[in-house]
Amino acid sequence: MKILISNDDGYQAAGIVALYEALKTVAEVEVIAPEHNNSAKSNALTLHSPLYVHRAANGFRYVNGTPADCVHIALTGLLGYRPDLVVSGINNGANMGDDTIYSGTVGAAMEGYLFGIPALAFSQTEKGWAHLQDAAQVAKDLVMKFGMQPRDKAWLLNVNIPNLPREHIKAPKVCRLGRRHAAEAVETQTSPRGETMYWIGAAGPVADSGPGTDFEAAAAGHVTITPLQVDLTDHARLGDWAKRAA
Repeated sequence: MKILISNDDGYQAAGIVALYEALKTVAEVEVIAPEHNNSAKSNALTLHSPLYVHRAANGFRYVNGTPADCVHIALTGLLGYRPDLVVSGINNGANMGDDTIYSGTVGAAMEGYLFGIPALAFSQTEKGWAHLQDAAQVAKDLVMKFGMQPRDKAWLLNVNIPNLPREHIKAPKVCRLGRRHAAEAVETQTSPRGETMYWIGAAGPVADSGPGTDFEAAAAGHVTITPLQVDLTDHARLGDWAKRAA
């Protein structure tokens, strides 16, 4: 099995190193990741400046671009072969609910999915890399479970792993995405030159953590698995909008 690994925290992040160390024992693994942290870059591609690829001392390749850039150039020529899986992570912090829209971790995996390759995005539910080796082993187990199954059709899974010792992590649950409230207010500061600087506010608090959500399952100590799709069409309202537009 051949696996392409990327992330959004950057090629030097502890999460991608732990994921690589776990997966290299069961597969042929190539790492192509951003040079710097690219959190919240979603599916952004760099179109108006060149991308450069360098190789680090540990063999990882890094790109002066986004997570989606890394996977895109890998699959359109840099790798020279088609991997069996694209795996992203392990992210430093959760990607649940609305987070998935903005997540560079999910964006990297989704880029593989857009090319017809099965993909998984892995995140830990809290920042700080606590119990990271345990999370990497959970990720490896899921890659083995799903990666060894027939790959006649691409799929995309968003996985969140509790920051707990392995023996306290509960069995995976397949969940729907929860929802957050709107983000906190923008933060302002004054620059040394007297100009107003704006900082994006913190993510909003959880709005829907009800039964069946990733928030609920993660809070109970379960690994959460959410199948994602690219089709943003509101199919249930197509008929309604067709009537309005007539």
